[in-house]
Amino acid sequence: MNIQRVVPNLKTNSMEASREFYASFLGLHIEMDMDWIVTFISQTNPMAQLSVITSDLTAPIHPDVTIEIDNVDELHAEAVRRGFTIAYPLTDEPWGVRRFFVVDPNGRVINLMTHPRG
Repeated sequence: MNIQRVVPNLKTNSMEASREFYASFLGLHIEMDMDWIVTFISQTNPMAQLSVITSDLTAPIHPDVTIEIDNVDELHAEAVRRGFTIAYPLTDEPWGVRRFFVVDPNGRVINLMTHPRG
């Protein structure tokens, strides 16, 4: 398995205030803005990223962390084999990602996802 990136997902009640803080104050670039989730990246280190989320568009819960991997299907099968709690099923989302949520031993919800290739 190849991990592409790890991004914390911070819950917000005010996306406008979050945009002001992270973009204007800290100078992070808005890389993705879907209204309900905004991902900010450093212009000098693109691996330094964080997302701010109001609520997940399709999932019933808020993921604490997103980990982008190269083969989400294999990792999903392994999570099921190990008996880990799947908090959101393996899903092809309308915005172009394939993902599932698994609960870690600390009760944190981890969004494991990939951008499927053509």
